[in-house]
This record gives sequence, C-alpha cells and structure tokens, in this order.
Amino acid sequence: MPILDLTALAADLAPRSRLLGLDLGEKTIGLALSDTLLMVATPMETLARGKFSADAAKLEGIIAAQGVGGLIVGLPLNMDGRDGPSAQSARAFARNFVARSPIPLVMIDERLSTAAVTRTLLDADASRRRRAEVVDKMAAAYILQGALDRLRHMGGK
Repeated sequence: MPILDLTALAADLAPRSRLLGLDLGEKTIGLALSDTLLMVATPMETLARGKFSADAAKLEGIIAAQGVGGLIVGLPLNMDGRDGPSAQSARAFARNFVARSPIPLVMIDERLSTAAVTRTLLDADASRRRRAEVVDKMAAAYILQGALDRLRHMGGK
C-alpha cells in the first residue's frame, strides 16, 4: 500500500475501523488509538524501539488486535518545512512499513507536537519522571487528534 494523503485514507477506510497514531522517536514509538467513530484520540502506550522488523511486528499485532484500518504517522519537519534527520528517519520507517503491510498510512506534519504536549504537562505540574513516561504516547494522541479533526472538517467518515 502506498503512503496516502488524508483524503485518500478517508475514502479507503472501512466503516468502524480505528486509526493508530505513531510518534516516532529515536528510542521510542508513542502510540495513540482512535475510537471507531473517529472522534477521539486516546494515548495508548510507548514502545521501546528496536530493529525495524521487530517494531513492525509489534505494530502489526496491535493493528490486528485493535481493528486498526489506517496509520497516522507524525512527520517531524524542521520549522522551515524541510526534512531534517528525524523527518528522513520517519519517511524511511513509513516506506519500509508500507512495503510489508497492506494497511494505509498517512504522514502528518507534527512540528511542535512534543513541545505542545510538554507545555500541557508542565501546566499540569507533572514531574519530570511522569513527563518522560507519557510524553511520547501523548504526542501520538496530539498528532492523531489533529488528523481526526481534519477528517471531520473534510466531511470524512
């Protein structure tokens, strides 16, 4: 399956399927899951990153278990909109994943998602340790919620 845009994903998505949001870091992958009505993104878990094949196998297990019909992957562009090393890594992960999986995948600009989530956690007076535990899955939820909101405004499912 090729990497799609949000409009194509909306057209291809099976009714009542969920979306899985991914925030790809160097050491972890934050995960968030939508409800079946595609209204709300909920932080799910944070996976420790390993080799691509092991990470992809974990994701495929989650996709199957949760009835996921598409992936929303954060694309960490530089502030000027260009690809830096993190965006190149995210694009490589996406290319490799779609080469092995039939599930549709969309990449969403995620500039400032981690900063926004960190600010929210600071405002909530979360400890440094607590922020470290939850920031990746919360960033994934932030990215996924943005995609869900755009789908609703597009007249998506």
